Formats: sequence, structure tokens, C-alpha cells
Amino acid sequence: MSTISSITAQEILDSRGNPTVRVHLELDNGVLVSSSVPSGASTGQNEAVELRDGDKTRFGGKGVLQAVANVNETIAPRLLGLDPVRQAEIDGIMLELDGTRNKAKLGANAILGVSMAAARAASEDAGLPLYAYLGGPGATRLPVPMMNILNGGKHAANSVDFQEFMVMPIGAPTFAEALRYGAETFHTLARLLAKKGHATSVGDEGGFAPNLSRNEDACELITEAIEAAGYKPGRDIAIALDPASTSFFEDGAYNLSHSGKGRKSSDEMIEMYQRWIDTYPIVSIEDGLAEEDWQGFARQTELQGDRIQIVGDDIFVTNPTFIRRGIKENSANAVLIKLNQIGTVTETMRAVQLCREAGWRFVISHRSGETEDTFMADFAVAMSGGQIKTGSLCRSERIAKYNRLLEIERDLGKGAEFRSPFVG
Repeated sequence: MSTISSITAQEILDSRGNPTVRVHLELDNGVLVSSSVPSGASTGQNEAVELRDGDKTRFGGKGVLQAVANVNETIAPRLLGLDPVRQAEIDGIMLELDGTRNKAKLGANAILGVSMAAARAASEDAGLPLYAYLGGPGATRLPVPMMNILNGGKHAANSVDFQEFMVMPIGAPTFAEALRYGAETFHTLARLLAKKGHATSVGDEGGFAPNLSRNEDACELITEAIEAAGYKPGRDIAIALDPASTSFFEDGAYNLSHSGKGRKSSDEMIEMYQRWIDTYPIVSIEDGLAEEDWQGFARQTELQGDRIQIVGDDIFVTNPTFIRRGIKENSANAVLIKLNQIGTVTETMRAVQLCREAGWRFVISHRSGETEDTFMADFAVAMSGGQIKTGSLCRSERIAKYNRLLEIERDLGKGAEFRSPFVG
């Protein structure tokens, strides 16, 4: 049995140039690992607390020195001497040390960094890749990627209200081919945008951020790019949306201010999505309605859930309590799973298990403020949900996850599985 001999944290920068937490964990046999914590821009109100210093003289108040200190001074002393394989116990001790409902005392960024590092150390000590350690011998399924190739909302300063327009290579035979399908479509879209006189600068997650007159123009452009790249829309490559509707929900209505399309009710939003579903090869809509619009989510699921995947992100925040409510009220048929929304590996796995028990799909997801850490790529394979959302086909913090999945597919060899949840 190997035991934890050292845990230290430091402040590093994420992909937006804002501070985040990196944790270094060492075992008594010399195994040394590190884990870095991502950060979101459009966050649900019930997410676990990302602890920031608030000192305006450093990083505009976004420093994480207190979270770092919480790892070094509070968490580390309690975990020294423990076997890293005891993941649930380690995570439970940190929850007990925090003592709050939403990790507001120590910070989810402090707790998650340690939780991920413990899992990684245990896998290293066992001589197993992380996906095999977390998922067992059945962890052989590579996920279909949701590739964010056109940005709006909080992820880009443009005229598009909706945050993410993604492509999913649902007809690809392997993950490597899926990545190629997406990359070719991405570069084709760049040429198409340039030809039409649009900017080809990218947003936080690497997607293009053109100014468009209508939100649905994004679907038009992507469909055109899929065809121009030589693929069949809806057969080879489909479209997935993340409007992030909470970000433009004001006073009981959806204010499409970026595009100047005015205010819409919940029912009007659902009707709009129905038109889009009828027109474009859309297979998934995430956060099509706001996190407090539980009734709207249920109506959308009732009306459209037999045709597309209705994904809850801000409404569920990877929290078993909200996922159970959603299952009871038929609020969706899929959940976006983000490790830092709940704050420990153990709780994240419990959220996934709830989805499995309900027959719901789930999507392992990154955040808009990412690092080069590839934990979530292994986690996606370990959970065998068949879907991952980790950004566009540029920016190295996104590509790191894709490249890790390529490595996993290579390592699994003939045992690797790749099948779309939307085909067959």
C-alpha cells in the first residue's frame, strides 16, 4: 500500500489568462502527479463555489491564493498517510472539512484539484491508465465529440445570442476519423466565412465568432460547411446547440439582445427550436431554456425529447439533488457532466450513475476557461457515456483532450469501441 506523502497547490493561469489552481500530489514511493482545475464563464447559480480572493489589486480580484492556502494548510494535513485508492474517503474528508452545502469555505477549485490528483496518483501507482483505473476493463468506448465551431453569447463579442453551435461526427467509424471529419468541417467553415466577408477570429473555446443577422444563420453556415467539406448533414455530421439561455433570461423572458430579435416567452423559444429541428440536422440542444424554467424544460422534453437530446447543464449543475428532481419531473433526457460544477470525482461519478439508472444520456464536458490537463478525456472513456464536449478544433487546451483520446484509441487497439448514441 502506497500512501500520500505530500500535497501542495499553486496558482497558475487558465486559457483566458485568469488564475486557477494546480495541485501536486506525491506518494511515499515517489509517484508524483498534478491536476489543474478549469473555470466556467456562464455558470449555474447552484454550482459549487469557485473560490476567488476578491483582491482587486491582483488579477482584478480573480486570484486564487486563498484556495491554494486551503489546500496547503487545511486539506493536505488531513490526507497525508492515506492510500490514494480510497477516493470516496478522501473526497468525504474534504467535504467534512468544508462543511458547507456548496463548498463555499474551502472552494470547489481547491477540493477538486486534490480529488483529481488523488485519482491520478492511484492510477499511476496501480500501473494503469487513468481511464482503465476509473472505469475498469469495460472502459473501451471512445466518445463522440461535440465540437464548438461557432461561438456567441458570453463566449464571443458578436451579434449572436446563442453561446455554442457544435458539430458532431455521428457517422464516423472511429474517433480518429471523427476528429478528421470535424477538423475538415472547421477549416471549410473558416474559408466559407472569409469568402462571405465575415471575421474568422475565434472565441473562448476556439469557435469562430462572426457577426450574423440571425441566430439561425449559424446553422445555415455550418450545414453549408458540412456539405462543402464533402459530408452528408445528418448522416455523417450533425449539429448540436448550447444556447446557454440563462445568460439572456431577464424578468421572465428570453431577451435576444445581441441579434436584436427582442424578447421571447418560453413557449416561443420552444416553437423556434421546433422550426430549427425541422430545418437543420440538429440532434441535441443543451440549455435551450433557463435554469429556473423547470416547466419550460419539461414542455420542451415532452414535445421534442423523442426527436432530439434535451441536455440540462445550468439546471442540474452535475448535482445529484437537481438531477433527481429532473428525473422525477421529466425535465430532460440528458445531463451535462462537469467535474468542477460539483467539485469531487466521487460526486461526479454518482451523478453519472443517476443518469444511467434513469436511462438518460450524459455528456462529459470541459469549461470555457481550460488548462492543458487531460483528466476529462480519460474520465469520458471511463464513464462510457459516448459523448464529450471539449471545444473547437483549435486552441491547444482543447486539442490536448482530443489528442489524449487519440492515444487512448491507439492503446485500446481492436478493443476500442466508437458508436454514436444517435445512430442505430
